[in-house]
Amino acid sequence: MELLTERLKLIPCTKVSISMLSTSKEYEMGQHINMYLGELREDPTLLGWGVWFVIDQENNNIIGDIGFKGKPNSANTVEIGYGIVPSAQGKGYATEAVQKLVEWAFSNKNVTKIVAECLVDNAPSIRVLEKLQMKRIGSENNMLKWQLEK
Repeated sequence: MELLTERLKLIPCTKVSISMLSTSKEYEMGQHINMYLGELREDPTLLGWGVWFVIDQENNNIIGDIGFKGKPNSANTVEIGYGIVPSAQGKGYATEAVQKLVEWAFSNKNVTKIVAECLVDNAPSIRVLEKLQMKRIGSENNMLKWQLEK
């Protein structure tokens, strides 16, 4: 399974995909990767509802990751998060990747709402969410809350 955009390839994180991909010098696989791989081992139906790698098609390097914090809940909602390495920021990659993953999620009949959060002073992330037409629905503990409905 992979999703393609004009410049990016999104591939779900698995032990196999990790072994096949090359990373940029800046990209570090955080603790969330190991945590997700453990959850995926316990529940293979989580594939797609966790971490995806963001790959620059030009050089085939991982430039970030994106994903959901689990499968759709009883309210048909998923939460999305993302991160792009510093050298690739400001080039529209996050917007391109988030847009594609949002389309993928909304193609699932069990998803009618996507939520996100970011720090109140994270201007680049705020711009990404605004470009994707997400609505700011509040703030809590220095975090802005966002949502997008199908």
